[in-house]
This record gives sequence, C-alpha cells and structure tokens, in this order.
Amino acid sequence: MKLVIVGGGGFRVPQIVEVLAQARAGTGSHAHLVVDELCLYDVSARRLSAMRAILTDLAFPHAPAVTTTTELRKAVRGADFVFSAIRVGGTGGRIVDERVALDQGVLGQETVGPGGYAYAFRTIPVAVDLARVVRDLAPEAWVINFTNPAGIITQAMRTVLGRRVVGICDTPIGLVRRACAALGVDPREAARPRGRVEFDYAGLNHLGWLRRLTVDGVDRLPELLARDDLLDAIEEVRAIGVDWVRALGVLPNEYLFYYYLNRESVARIRREDETRGQFLDRQQTAFFDAVAADPVRAGELWVCAHGEREATYMAESRAESQRSARREEDIAAGGYQEVALDFMTAVATGSPARMILNVANSDRRDDGGAGLTVPQLREDAVVEVPCLVGDDGAHPQDVAPVSGPELGLVTAVKACEELVIEATLRGDFDLAWRAVAAHPLVDSVEVARRIVEGYVSNSPEVARVFGQ
Repeated sequence: MKLVIVGGGGFRVPQIVEVLAQARAGTGSHAHLVVDELCLYDVSARRLSAMRAILTDLAFPHAPAVTTTTELRKAVRGADFVFSAIRVGGTGGRIVDERVALDQGVLGQETVGPGGYAYAFRTIPVAVDLARVVRDLAPEAWVINFTNPAGIITQAMRTVLGRRVVGICDTPIGLVRRACAALGVDPREAARPRGRVEFDYAGLNHLGWLRRLTVDGVDRLPELLARDDLLDAIEEVRAIGVDWVRALGVLPNEYLFYYYLNRESVARIRREDETRGQFLDRQQTAFFDAVAADPVRAGELWVCAHGEREATYMAESRAESQRSARREEDIAAGGYQEVALDFMTAVATGSPARMILNVANSDRRDDGGAGLTVPQLREDAVVEVPCLVGDDGAHPQDVAPVSGPELGLVTAVKACEELVIEATLRGDFDLAWRAVAAHPLVDSVEVARRIVEGYVSNSPEVARVFGQ
C-alpha cells in the first residue's frame, strides 16, 4: 500500500512515520495497517532533504520505504492514500495573514476570520489542482485533507473528488477525549462504534460544540458541567471560561475562544512581541539552518523544535503565567496524524471506527438518512460531525438539530466560506471583499476592503488569484 504526503517536508511527518513503523511491527493503535511505500512530496527540495536527515537520525525500526520527490504527478501515481498538508506561501504568508488584519484592529489568526480567508485564497487553486491530479492518476485513492482552513479546502476539493476526500481536525475529538478522561472513562471508548460512549457534536471546522456525552446510556455532560474539578481538566473550558461554558450548557471547540472573547484575544495578540506566524517563521528558519549545518543531529533538533511548537500552541488563549507551556494531558489528547491514521486504518482494514470529520451536508441523506445534516445549509456545504468509517469511507451519523445562536453563527460563517470559494475560483475581488465584510468578527465594510487590499498588496499568491 502506498501513502503520499503532499507537504512531505512538514513537521508532522516523523510522527506519522513512527506510527507506521509500529504498525508494520504489529504494535500500537494501528497494528493492522501496513504501508509498504511512503512518498514525501514537497515543492522545497531543502525541506525534503531535512526530512530525510531527520528520519535517518530517528531510525524508526520497521519503518516503510521512504521516497522523496518534488514532482507531484510522480508522487501521486499509484497512491492508495494521499495526505494533503500544504502551506501555500509558507510561514511568510501566514505572517501576512495575521498582520494585515491586526493592523486594522481585526483578529489575525490562521483559520478564524480574515486570516483564514487569506490562507484559503492562496490555497484553493493549489488544492483543486492536487484534486485533479489525484482524480487522473490515482482515482481509487482516498484524500485526507489536513490543510487549513480545513472546511473550506475540503469543500473546494470535493468539487473534483466528491466523497473520496474528507477533512480532518484533531480539536473536536480531542475535546471528546478530554471530556471522557475528566469523567474517568477511557478516551479510546469514543472511537468504538456501539461501545460505552456515544456523543453528539456538530458545527463547522473550528466552530462546533459537544452537546451530549453518553456513557453506558446516561448523558454525563450535565454532571461534567456542574463540577469545577472536572471542568478544570478541560483545556477549552479554561480558555473560554467556566461561567460562560455553563451558560451555554455545552462544551465549545477551543477555536470558539476567538468568537466568544474576540476583543480580549485581539488585545492579547497585539500585545505580544510577535504573532504565531512570526514565531513559527523564526523557529523554522533556525531549525532548517541547523539541520543543514549538522544533519547528524537532525532527529534531536526536530524533537526540541516540535516540543516547543506544541507547548506554545494557542498561547493567547491561556493565562499569562501559562503561555509558554501546556498541561501534559492537553497535549496527550491526540493530533492530526492520529485522526488521519485512524481514518486510513478503518478504510484499509475494514475495521469500523467512529470519528469527527469534515463531510458534505448531503452525505447523510445520500446514505439513506432523513434529509440534510443541517437543513439550513446547502447540500454541498461541508460540516463537521461524527461519522462511522469503514472500508467504503465516512458515513455521517444523526445529530441533534443545530439551533439558536449557534445556528446563526454556523449559517453566517458558512455563507462567508462559500463566498471565499466562489471568489477564489472566479478571481473576483468584490466577492472576496463581501466574504470578509460579512464575517461576524469584522465590523466595517471599509475595514474589510482595506484588509483584502492588504492581502493583495502583500501576498503574491493572493495577488495572482485576483489578477493583480
């Protein structure tokens, strides 16, 4: 079986290789998954060279054969699975995404608000081209999209690949696992179909809520919400605030911090010496320079750099005294690579698993369910909901209706996301302006225009999209 990682010079690659090595040895959580060939594709030969040095130094026993290439068609041909993990414009592009919005007093963040839309403007053309290459050269392959903003990119890729592409994120299942652990329940139960744990989660990527958590037939979410000691174990609650979470009566995705505490998050980010993008750009530049200078220590250097990335993730959502470190249990809830490999294992082995994935609103109906998952959204709208995954792909489960303010937020943001896709595919500046202006975190159409103009002026990739 051949796995291709598009963005093969990325930081998560060693974690994926380690799990694949364990699987080939018959150990670990994916013991029946056997990948014979791992092809790493990247536009940067330098990053691929560094990744080879890292994997050589780490020397995972039983690892699959690894090849590298800067030729996409060569990489994709004959693939069974494709992981899409690309960053068009690199970390420099992320700095622009953040700073242009922040300079206008608006949230500058990788996936939420205008920053996420700028990322999408750059990425959609590349992602759609990738989808076409997969369709032409590996039509039976499954594409697992890591690339943010995951909901938007997955929806764009589905125009070419349909149900053979799913979007993944580790934040929803991480929330479920943390909630299980707080209640003293094995988090692994959440993945088992017809097991002890059932849950209801619904929304969009980085915009969803855990509304029910049933253990042995009893909804334990009210108990969880009532106890301070249990809530303190959940990273999302500490970030957003116990009182507000109790007022909601549900557990929100961690990225809702930027909606519920928008003013505070913008103020915190603007007070910092550097944005997240600037930190990663500085760190990655130093890292790749260090690996080039001393490739024998590449594995050690990667371990240190990766640990620092994890510890400082979403630092602005934590109290100042906790900015430089996260609790061990917060990090242990999993990562993107675990979600991707869970999906891959379920499909490749036919062993069913329950996951939270980005799929089309109509997929549930097409499977024989009664209507759309969220009736207020378009059929092709990508939503983030629990799915049963087997050898024939992802099948969305029934969820309770999304209603009230949550429905208003979901419909508003999804409408903006669809304008982003249309604007990018048509190269229409005015549609891009409308998308940014309509976002709930943007309070002025003139500010929105200046933000889009700023992205066009400062990002060559965005400028090309809009013919500038």
